[in-house]
Amino acid sequence: SLMTQECHVNLIFRDLHPLNHAFAVKMKIVEEPNTFGLNNPFLAQGSRLQPKVTPSPVSGPAHLHQLAGKCFSFTESTYKYELCPFHNITQHEQSFRWNAYSGILGIWHEWEITNNTFTGMWMRDGDTCGTKNRETKVSLVCSASSKLAQVSEPSTCVYSLTFETPLVCHPHSLLVYPTLSERLQSEWDEAEQARYEGLITEQGYNNLLRDVFEDAGLLKSLKVKIKLPEVAPESEKNSSLQKCTEDLQKQREEIERLQALLSQHNIPFDLKQNETKTTASVTVNKDRHLRGDNGLLDPQ
Repeated sequence: SLMTQECHVNLIFRDLHPLNHAFAVKMKIVEEPNTFGLNNPFLAQGSRLQPKVTPSPVSGPAHLHQLAGKCFSFTESTYKYELCPFHNITQHEQSFRWNAYSGILGIWHEWEITNNTFTGMWMRDGDTCGTKNRETKVSLVCSASSKLAQVSEPSTCVYSLTFETPLVCHPHSLLVYPTLSERLQSEWDEAEQARYEGLITEQGYNNLLRDVFEDAGLLKSLKVKIKLPEVAPESEKNSSLQKCTEDLQKQREEIERLQALLSQHNIPFDLKQNETKTTASVTVNKDRHLRGDNGLLDPQ
């Protein structure tokens, strides 16, 4: 038992130097390790820190990937905060109480991106806090050495943490575009051109960019994936008919979206005369300028 352990420790130190006696009285018998870093071997043996989700894969600027596997601590008042980039952030009460608080303030989730720049790392799905989970935004600031600088709680159970590092001191160190593949850079270029030509709305442009960032693994998808029950086709003929029906429905939806786009820009059109032409236009151009423009209609 815990009390037996405390008595055993006190007996060990009883006959030592008088200065050590006071230390023995204050000693804390811990049931779990004090640190909860990424490579802590004791985690598997069971601690009160039970992560709800698995951290997202490492992503973003390649020169920041070297932070993966490292942890940085910061103590303020009676709490010690530990940030393990691309893994999690935890809070530990620095107390001699046997049940001192330790909790997860967030697990690596996604980047915050503004104006083609990585502006922060979001750690989400931390310990439960009322009706929601704790989460933390980590802001990256240029400094001569890598360290945690400050921690605050701007709103209930939402934390703000500043991480200083020389890895972000170069003016271009946090730009998003250079981190993308050639294919995704091309998609971004096409979206930019479509916005310049007025072919998509600002919201549609932002939706296209979010698709690019999701494809790159920088943001988590907001789309709800619904798995329909799988029905084995009775025959190859039925399968072909179903595919044709689905393709026709997609074309109709695309035509409706293009009609809405033309109406927004006050461009007259005749549906009956141009239906065939419009359908052909969709097949050629939807992946060039208008793909994914959800700025006009709600996503289906």
